[in-house]
Amino acid sequence: MDLASLKQDLTRRMDQAIETLRREFAGLRSGRASPALLEPVRVEAYGSMTPLNQVGTIAVPEPRMITVQVWDRSLVSHVEKAIRDAGLGLNPASDGQLVRVPIPQLTGERRTELSRAAHKYAEAAKVAVRGVRRDGMDRIKVAEKKEISEDEGKRWADEVQKLTDAMIKRIDDALAEKDREIVQV
Repeated sequence: MDLASLKQDLTRRMDQAIETLRREFAGLRSGRASPALLEPVRVEAYGSMTPLNQVGTIAVPEPRMITVQVWDRSLVSHVEKAIRDAGLGLNPASDGQLVRVPIPQLTGERRTELSRAAHKYAEAAKVAVRGVRRDGMDRIKVAEKKEISEDEGKRWADEVQKLTDAMIKRIDDALAEKDREIVQV
């Protein structure tokens, strides 16, 4: 084991935690239309639960409207029901094969809830990053006993800590950006 491969592995795993955070943030409705808002929606289609983007084209024609152009006319009612039942607080309406999803204004109470949820997601990402850090530190301790000196182990631990601090800062920055987005709309 060398420092470069350890850092590469830890960076990859920490980046996964941040990517998960970004996906969760995309699902938080901030009052602005975004195709990512409908990512968690699954539609009952052809006997199985199918992601919405596999039964129609999702578009954002204006800032407060999402449209879904459903490819199969028989699925329009299923798409409407799936969006309504997804717990996103959205009320779709169909117009032929086009399902329009207006994005309502956020209330102050809803903004507070969204902000709390964003903080919860960010904290979960930080816990995941710290877990990766702990694993890296454990691997360094094992290496100290077998193949590297104590001084080298200390240097490696400092590098892992710097990497962790940088990832935590990225999470904090993403949270601050999402909070601004929630409050501004």
